[in-house]
Amino acid sequence: MNTSPRVLGNRYEVGDLLGRGGMAEVHLGRDTRLGRTVAIKLLRTDLARDATFQARFRREAQSAASLNHPAIVSVYDTGEEVVTESGGGVVPLPYIVMEYIEGRTLRDMLRGGQPLEVGLAMEITAGVLAALEYSHKAGIVHRDIKPANVMLTPRGDVKVMDFGIARALADASATMTQTQAVIGTAQYLSPEQARGETVDARSDLYSAGCLLYELLTARPPFVADSPVAVAYQHVREPAQPPSTFNPAIPETVDRIVMHALEKDRESRYQSAA
Repeated sequence: MNTSPRVLGNRYEVGDLLGRGGMAEVHLGRDTRLGRTVAIKLLRTDLARDATFQARFRREAQSAASLNHPAIVSVYDTGEEVVTESGGGVVPLPYIVMEYIEGRTLRDMLRGGQPLEVGLAMEITAGVLAALEYSHKAGIVHRDIKPANVMLTPRGDVKVMDFGIARALADASATMTQTQAVIGTAQYLSPEQARGETVDARSDLYSAGCLLYELLTARPPFVADSPVAVAYQHVREPAQPPSTFNPAIPETVDRIVMHALEKDRESRYQSAA
């Protein structure tokens, strides 16, 4: 019985599954050349034969690899492995090799249903904004800021991951159509994303406002029975101030959050700085 690990690009050993997302799964890995632990993101096999998904995954790899910032999970390498299917067909399987981060996602930290202390919530959000300020200057919009995409290391460092559907701003004219899967998670969608309009840096700032709201209150600004209903609320309904759900939140923080959640992007914060 052969128990040797799967190796990509004659270099990366693929280990245990760490997590699975809409487009890809992430494994623990080992770079045999440098002897370091890495995380390996593999396009899901069932999507690998879809040229659109392959292109999106490659674009993700290229945009993320250009970002070098302490609050952004580093991308070390990208490649493609040719996989033979059971029917004998051959499928190129793209992969991304990333920095392995020890720590917890904000989603894990919020699972207990308790809000974070106000100072810590602000500190974490400042870390996310530092990552966004850097990526926006590089012309890259994250498009999917949410608790599951932000990690806190044991030392308290913030790491933003999965510039998943990040697309260079130059490519932002490729707006999403209503029929496409809504890219981004409904609870953190900017109104313009919900309407299928062109996304820019200010869309990330709205999503960061939603993230801060949830850190402060342990609930997102809008809750409904379906993603479509939540998207409608982002477009049409004003959010309740966070202090409605957590009286410990000072009015100054309420104002910051509500400014980030302005429906019209011209009215909200214009830059992560």
